[in-house]
Amino acid sequence: MDEILVVEDEPKIAALLAEFLRAAGFSPRIIGNGLDVEPAIKAAPPSLVLLDLMLPGKNGLDICKDLRRETDLPVIIVTARVEEIDRLLGLELGADDYICKPFSPREVVARVKAVLRRHRRISASENGTVDSPGGVEGLVIFPEALRAELDGARIDLTPVEFRLLETLASQPGRVFSRSALRDRIYDDERDLSDRTMDSHVRNLRRKLADAAPGRELLHSVYGIGYRLEE
Repeated sequence: MDEILVVEDEPKIAALLAEFLRAAGFSPRIIGNGLDVEPAIKAAPPSLVLLDLMLPGKNGLDICKDLRRETDLPVIIVTARVEEIDRLLGLELGADDYICKPFSPREVVARVKAVLRRHRRISASENGTVDSPGGVEGLVIFPEALRAELDGARIDLTPVEFRLLETLASQPGRVFSRSALRDRIYDDERDLSDRTMDSHVRNLRRKLADAAPGRELLHSVYGIGYRLEE
């Protein structure tokens, strides 16, 4: 049974989340102080962390940042801080998803299931391919050849486009900011404009559309960046 660590200092919200998670077949564990999170994870790693931002002891963004230095444990931020900068910081620091309060507990459970499913499906086979990463049906990535296939159609990509697709496909549904994508697809620390990044995304979107007409996979998220999702 998957254990979900609920990091929430409001008892009523924590109890409500735990109730719905338990009903969905998960084993919830509640922590209300930010200073207790990392020791608890080291002692007994959960399958996923539901992380509030406004916590006593240590805030959620700092916790997420520290976790990402040591683990790829799935993290979903749940918070009342809805400002764009908070969304951006949360996603750039490595959160897998972001849910704003007030929320539907059923939506939270659905997001938990989706993030766990994506993490379990991201694996490389012995022949060096990543098939349908995170549930992107029909997408096969060939890391050694720097190319991909979608619905059986070969997609010829530039090295930058390949790294862009590989990054987005590693966590389908996650919103990557432009700066996060720049950091991942370029080895050096060049300072590229948003217009240049948008151009790469536009070219990749066109090639995906050519390979699979009628399927829209690459989406813009206004004010933040891009995500890959059916």
